[in-house]
Amino acid sequence: MQDNTAPTRLTGTSDPALRHADERALKRIIENVEMTSSKGTLRFAALVAAVCGGLYGYDTGIISGALLSMTDEFQLSHRMQEIVTAAILAGAVVGALATSWLSERVGRKVTVLTVAAVFAVGAIACSLAPTVPLLVFGRLILGIAVGASTQVVPMYISELAPPDRRGNLVTMFNVAIGIGILLANIVGVALHGTWSWRPMVAIAAVPAVMVFVAMLFMPRSPRWVAENRGLEPAADILGQVRETRREVRTELRQIQEIAREAKPEEAGWRGIRQPWVRPALIAALGVAFFTQCGGLEMMIYYAPTFLADAGFGRSSALFASLGVAIVYAIVTLLGCLFVDRIGRRRLMLIMIPGSVLSLIGLGAMFATGATSGPASWLTIVFLLAFMFFNSGGIQVCGWLLGSEMFPLSMRGPATSLHAAMLWGSNLIVTGTALSLVQAVGLGATMWIYAAINFASFLFVLLFVPETAGASLEDIEESLRQGKFRPQRGNVGIRLTQSA
Repeated sequence: MQDNTAPTRLTGTSDPALRHADERALKRIIENVEMTSSKGTLRFAALVAAVCGGLYGYDTGIISGALLSMTDEFQLSHRMQEIVTAAILAGAVVGALATSWLSERVGRKVTVLTVAAVFAVGAIACSLAPTVPLLVFGRLILGIAVGASTQVVPMYISELAPPDRRGNLVTMFNVAIGIGILLANIVGVALHGTWSWRPMVAIAAVPAVMVFVAMLFMPRSPRWVAENRGLEPAADILGQVRETRREVRTELRQIQEIAREAKPEEAGWRGIRQPWVRPALIAALGVAFFTQCGGLEMMIYYAPTFLADAGFGRSSALFASLGVAIVYAIVTLLGCLFVDRIGRRRLMLIMIPGSVLSLIGLGAMFATGATSGPASWLTIVFLLAFMFFNSGGIQVCGWLLGSEMFPLSMRGPATSLHAAMLWGSNLIVTGTALSLVQAVGLGATMWIYAAINFASFLFVLLFVPETAGASLEDIEESLRQGKFRPQRGNVGIRLTQSA
């Protein structure tokens, strides 16, 4: 669309004359939009961005198979194994917080490009490390990319997606994480004894470069463009990813209405401190905490180590870890397909009790030492059952809720805080898991995580409303009106939407 007039900026006013002028300007913009969308445009853009999730999954999951050979090469103690493993998580906290400014300043698309470049550099740096300190440093760089991707990619996809497909498209990020972890475990099992850990790590640079090139041709976030460049270019982008002018008009009007209610003190980090935003912060950050502290990441990183300590052979432990990755990938894909139909809240409340029971059973197997002979199969069943219930429930929703619950004016900092909570919790669990096992034993460790999962069920029941089917603007309006809360007596109530 070519237009020589000044761009129509988002205005925050309730003046009737200006509101009427805004409506006329909006009508003019819609009439000039060129509808160039195809059904595959939106999904392809989401898929390219979601590959960053695959890089995150691979770079974090490869440690499961590589840690054994790293330990042999560098003679790592239990504590040093924790440090090497957790270094990527420490970097992720930094990356999650640091990306807030970048995603607000230059936009979501350019930030994803930057993240892809850091992924490539980090993979190469890590693979070339000649000493343990440089290995830790390389994993810190990788961690910065991992944390940054979890801040910006779900937000980018969420702002591109229509309300009825947002859950499906955003959780493609989770599916890509699962695929990345699965590929890491396949490499760890198939090439164990053939490849050293160095090429296992270095190969991640290839898809990172591919993402960088593909993202050059992807659209920007229409919400970010509307806020920073004007409604005309935002309408052009929506014309690429929506099927009808009616959809474009509806979304632009919602964005404009929300802008009228926005105040200067609600922008950026200051906005997060507003009392009306607090219910979204509690819900999103609480689910983020339980997503990581429930024990799934610990299983991904340390399953071979735990099983080897329990008496499994090295090959058996690696194959069990591969089974963990297969279950994770399949179940996150199923969650991606059904999260919009079932709902975020209902899905978590259905699946979390299974996680609790699986961990209780797994703890019993470890505590009684029943991990040899036929009993070893029951141990694997409990392990895979936990992966099924956890990855199909709270893991599917953890990243999604942070991308959709926060108002536009503070979405960058809020999603940054959300990602930092995810990675900070992960860092605590990963950095203490082996020490906890040494202190209380494998069985008691599993029971501790069972208690954490039970606490997550109570938290979701009390504090997390349903957001499926509501637009990002509907969610923001419900926060402003004080309606962002679950309705008692109904596990699947939808978020009350604005009229």
